[in-house]
Amino acid sequence: MKNGNFYLAVAALIMLILFISSSQTYEEQSQIGLLQSLLKNEPFKDQLSDISFVYGGSEVSIAASGYFKFVEFFIRKGAHFGTYFVMGWGLFLGTRNKTKLTALPMILAWLSATGYAATDEFHQMLTGGRTPLFQDVMLDSVGAATAIVLTFLVGLIVTKRKRR
Repeated sequence: MKNGNFYLAVAALIMLILFISSSQTYEEQSQIGLLQSLLKNEPFKDQLSDISFVYGGSEVSIAASGYFKFVEFFIRKGAHFGTYFVMGWGLFLGTRNKTKLTALPMILAWLSATGYAATDEFHQMLTGGRTPLFQDVMLDSVGAATAIVLTFLVGLIVTKRKRR
């Protein structure tokens, strides 16, 4: 793991999973049926009904899309953030030991993840029933940046503690 290849393999695996996922239509990916069976009683519906905002030019609220699509929206966006978090982490750790420079692996990892997010949204444009969104690229980019910064900061803390 010292040479970073394991981490690059993790990032590549995430890219493969994302490519396959982007090849599927919304209907193939929909978790509405599962949510309907797991959340039959629509927990916290009253509290969640007060939440309303615009994302990608569409209103996101229970009133606009219903309880289950509303919950699925957050699951989907959490998956965006989470997968790119893992990708950014893998890309940063995979490139960190390959150079003596500190900022270069951070920048390369972030640009690579953001670039992949943009091409992934383009790929979705070619898939029926999918809508590419610039907002998703931004969310993905923030997920990657969060992982990179946190990993860097944890590395600093660990290094300082080892020196003591």
